[in-house]
Amino acid sequence: MKILAVDDDPIILELLTQFVASFGKHALVTAGSGNEALDLLASDTKAGFDCFMLDIQMPGMDGMELARQIRAMPDHVETPIVMLTAMSEKRYIDGAFGAGATDYVTKPFDVPELQTRIEVIDRLVRNRKPKGTKVFVAETLRAQPDRDMENVELHAPISLHDVDNVIECRAMENYVAQLSRSSLFGSTVFAFSIRKIEGFHSTLSAAEFKFLIEDVAEIISDTLTGRQFLMTYAGNGTYVCITESGWRPEMERLTDQVNLYLNRAHIMSNTGQELHPRVSTGAAIRLVWKSGDQILNALGQAQSSAEEAAQEHERLKTDFFQFGRTA
Repeated sequence: MKILAVDDDPIILELLTQFVASFGKHALVTAGSGNEALDLLASDTKAGFDCFMLDIQMPGMDGMELARQIRAMPDHVETPIVMLTAMSEKRYIDGAFGAGATDYVTKPFDVPELQTRIEVIDRLVRNRKPKGTKVFVAETLRAQPDRDMENVELHAPISLHDVDNVIECRAMENYVAQLSRSSLFGSTVFAFSIRKIEGFHSTLSAAEFKFLIEDVAEIISDTLTGRQFLMTYAGNGTYVCITESGWRPEMERLTDQVNLYLNRAHIMSNTGQELHPRVSTGAAIRLVWKSGDQILNALGQAQSSAEEAAQEHERLKTDFFQFGRTA
């Protein structure tokens, strides 16, 4: 694996060089600033980099802006980015993952832990197929509407790169793990689940299903504009969200808002058929006094709660007593 480490502290870069060399089988390239890193990326057009390790606080361009610029490059839409920084405040953690970070390690770092993180990233890189940007894929599909695409498993997460505050599932797991390590609790987790997702999955092409998932994510993100949140698509038509501790959403009202915007969006299939997706939400779970596995379990509980609510809504459509239920 070829890694680019960016830090304005030459001592940190020297330590990283020694540590990574001791891990074996990895090649480390270093840069002392964001601009130097971008110059390296522009010149290294053959092999490219498999992973980035970025400091946050650097003169000129900081690590978050560098991460955003890396994510805007077609070759690095999904390349793992590890923030390696002394910044442990929640605003830095939120900003880093929002900018596209895959993982977050605080200095001074533990060498065995750093090795473990790199090994996890290495497995991720080896198992991941190269992918282009959403715009490139969309343009290709519109030019060739009947083109076959790789099947999308219903329960599989889908990476959504062009939706504000949406991160990958693995990044979300690392985010909540970082909250646990930093004892930063108090946020709220909840989820949205698309009703009748099995029907959409079975009748739409792989491309259409991906676009549906992305369109719904865009509408949820727009509905939450003004709130501090991160969201991931966890598969099975479900989006898991974590919000800042100062706001606990009213779930029925929020569900109505999202469904109103979905109704106005007029989401269409490639054949011109309107799809009419609607969502349900489950319980909003506070993360107060939770840590470690409890936080990860809360994510799973929020997801299950939303999916059960979506199934219950469809079951109740055959009943006569539905007064007072959300849209």
